[in-house]
Formats: sequence, C-alpha cells, structure tokens
Amino acid sequence: MTAQYLKNLQVPAGKVDVVIDSDTFNEIDEQFAIAYLLASSDRLCLKALYAAPFFNSHSTSPKDGMEKSHAEMLRLLALTGRQEFVPVTYKGSETYLPAEDTPVYSQAAQNLAERAMSYSAQNPLYIV
Repeated sequence: MTAQYLKNLQVPAGKVDVVIDSDTFNEIDEQFAIAYLLASSDRLCLKALYAAPFFNSHSTSPKDGMEKSHAEMLRLLALTGRQEFVPVTYKGSETYLPAEDTPVYSQAAQNLAERAMSYSAQNPLYIV
C-alpha cells in the first residue's frame, strides 16, 4: 500500500482525467484554476465541474452560494467558448453536512460517485 501512496505523489506521466469541485463564485482563484485547466487540454482532460456550497458575505445561504458558483461556472464556460462542458457541470449540495455520518444528496456527489467507480489506482481520477 505504501508503494501506491508514493506513486500517487508523483507527477503523472501522461494526460489525466480531472474533475473540479469548486465554490467558484466565492474567490477569484477558482476562475483561474478552471481557465488553466481548460487551456491545458494537452495534459488535463476535464470530465466534470461540481459547484460547491459556501456561505459568507457573498451569499445568503450555502444553497445560494452553490447556485452562484454554478452560474459562475456556466459564465466562465461561455466566456472561454467551451460550452461543450455545460452538460458535465453539476450542482452541489444545498446544505452543509449535518453530521459526519449523514450524507447530503446532490447531483455533483451522485455524479462523482458514479464516475469514480470506473477508475482505479492504476488509472486514477484526479479531483481538484
């Protein structure tokens, strides 16, 4: 198992599949990360974008933060001319986890669980 952990820390040799889980509307760094990923299609293959909830002065609730992040993702895809990724842009949970052992359903969580099942330690899905 230790060998696999060490392998996972190495920079991948070829093109890798990536999903981004992001509170895109919250801070500017996520827009740069998504733009970088879109511009790096020679090394990174975007499989999905997941809008994460957040709650601060930019939102009225975790749901509002997630909705704003989802809209911001769609806006970024339109600005970059990459609308082909709109169908793989998913809304995250509308609330935070109420307890450590209590899941909260979302389109994003469902898609990630289903997607991850087709990957392996030898062919991982990278979650950013």
